[in-house]
Amino acid sequence: MPGMVGPSDTGESLGPLPQEFAAIIRPELPSLIKEIGIEVTRAYPEYARLLNGPFGHGIRVGVEQSISVFVDQVAEPSAPSTLRDEMCRRFGRYEAYEGRTLDSLQGAYRLGARVALRRAKKVGRSYDLSPTMMLTFADALFAYVDELESLSREGYLEVRARSGEQHQILRRRLLHLLLAGPPVPRAAVAELADQAAWPLPEEVTLVALRSPAVLEPADLDPDVLADLGDPQPHLLIPGPVEGERRRMLDRALFGTRAAVGLTVPTADAHDSVRWARRTLELVDLGVVADGPLVFGADHLVPLWLLSDPGLLDQLARRELAPLAALTPSRRDRLIDTLRIWLDTRGTAARMGALLDVHPQTVRYRMRNLDTILGDRLRDAERRFAIEVVLRAKRLRGPR
Repeated sequence: MPGMVGPSDTGESLGPLPQEFAAIIRPELPSLIKEIGIEVTRAYPEYARLLNGPFGHGIRVGVEQSISVFVDQVAEPSAPSTLRDEMCRRFGRYEAYEGRTLDSLQGAYRLGARVALRRAKKVGRSYDLSPTMMLTFADALFAYVDELESLSREGYLEVRARSGEQHQILRRRLLHLLLAGPPVPRAAVAELADQAAWPLPEEVTLVALRSPAVLEPADLDPDVLADLGDPQPHLLIPGPVEGERRRMLDRALFGTRAAVGLTVPTADAHDSVRWARRTLELVDLGVVADGPLVFGADHLVPLWLLSDPGLLDQLARRELAPLAALTPSRRDRLIDTLRIWLDTRGTAARMGALLDVHPQTVRYRMRNLDTILGDRLRDAERRFAIEVVLRAKRLRGPR
C-alpha cells in the first residue's frame, strides 16, 4: 500500500493471526474507535463537520463496522461483512458527490491503521506477544486497509460513471437543441448549457464527419460537443476552427474524413452543420476536392449554386427551354459558346482560341444564339439566371 511498508513486502511468508488475538484486541475496540475518530477529525477537518452533521450517526456506524469486522474476521475468517462493505462503498460515493478525489478518504483509512498499529504494539507488550505475531498483525492490517480502499473506490467510480453518463446525456441534449434552429428560446438553451456546465459561446463551428466516425472523444477539447452515434455524426466547436483548434481536429480525426462548416452565431448552428454536410456531399459528387479536412468556407460558390439541385434543374429547364429542340451535339456546342461569351464578353478571335474553333465559327454560333435566346440575353435578370445555370452545370459536370 502506498506510504506503508508491510512485512510481506520483504518476502517473508506469514500465516493467519491466531483466533486468540481477537480475544486480546476486542476489549480495546471502544477506546480505539474513539481514538481513531479523534485523530482522523483532527487531520481531516471536513470529516469533523460531517460527524457533527445529519449523517454523523451513519458515519460512526461505518467506522465502527470497518474496525470491528477486522477483529471478527480474525476470530472467524468467514464472518460476514455485508454492512461494512456497503458502508465503505457509501464513503466512496459521498466523496464523489462532494466532487473530491479519494485522497482524503484513503488518508483517513491509513491514519486509522497507524493508530490501530500503535495500539496493537502497546497491547502486544502487555501480553508479551512475539515479534512474529506483531508482524503478522501489521501485515493483516495493511491488507485489510487495501480492502477498505478497494470497496470505497467501487462506490466512488459507480457515482463518477453515473455522473459522467448523465453529463454526456445533457451535452447531447444541448447539441440537439442548438441544432434544432429557431425558434428555440435562448433562455432554454442557456438553462441546459448551465446544467451541462458548458459555457455558452457567441459563435460556433460545426464539423460533419464521415460515418462511421472513428475517433476517440478524449482526443477532443473538453468544450467540444459531439454526437458520434448519429447517422450523420458531427461536432460542435466553440468559436472558429483555426490555430490550436485546427491542430486538435487534425489529431482527433486521424483517419476520419470531415468537412468544416462556417463559423456562425450560436443561434445559427443549424446552418453551419447543413453547410458542412453539403460540403461532404459535394466531395462525393466530385465538385470539391477530397481531403482529410475540407472547409466549406473555401467553396462558398459551389455551396450556393448547388444548394438546391431540384430548384436548379427547374431553373435550367426554364432558361434553356429554347435550346431543348436542338440535337444534343448542336445544343452542347451552343451552350459552350454561350458560357465562354458570358465569362469573357470577348472577341470572336479570343473566344475561338478558348473554344479551339475558327473565329468565323464563333460568329456563326453567336448569330444562332441571338436568334434563339436574343430576348433573354438582352434582359439583365434573365442573362444572370442563364449564367448561374451554366456555372452550376459546369460544376456538376456530366451529371
